[in-house]
Amino acid sequence: MLDASAEQKLAIIMRGLPGSGKSHWAKEFVTTYQQSSSSIQAEKQYGIFSTDSFFYNMGVYQFNPKLLPKFHQLNLAAFIEAMAGGLPLVICDNTNIAYWEFKAYSAAAMALGYEVRIQQIGDPASVKHQQLCAKRNCHGVPFQSIKRMASMFEVI
Repeated sequence: MLDASAEQKLAIIMRGLPGSGKSHWAKEFVTTYQQSSSSIQAEKQYGIFSTDSFFYNMGVYQFNPKLLPKFHQLNLAAFIEAMAGGLPLVICDNTNIAYWEFKAYSAAAMALGYEVRIQQIGDPASVKHQQLCAKRNCHGVPFQSIKRMASMFEVI
């Protein structure tokens, strides 16, 4: 786990295939972060931003590829707004397969004085990892789609 304290301003950019454990890692990191912060203010000191969150309607995930560009923009705007509001920890919890997908998050964070860390989960090139991701992703992304995403995964 990365070290975090309430003193620093940290932006974490998650990278990984669907089902790799990005969201789990982010939640675990926040738990550690909260334990190192004052208990009264901890809940207000972080934000996890995921484009997937915009696809939930009354608790049901309803992916619509036509809405993806709009929801990516909404997620980026929320991420920037949180930093502008002074949250010391923000996490972008998207797949971020290629650099261009998270470039705006990183640039905004640096412009607002945040340290940017890239946190990749799993080895997208591993077929075993791809199969595991296909089995455990919560959005029903099939193995063939995960395999295609893995083939496009840009090494940074």
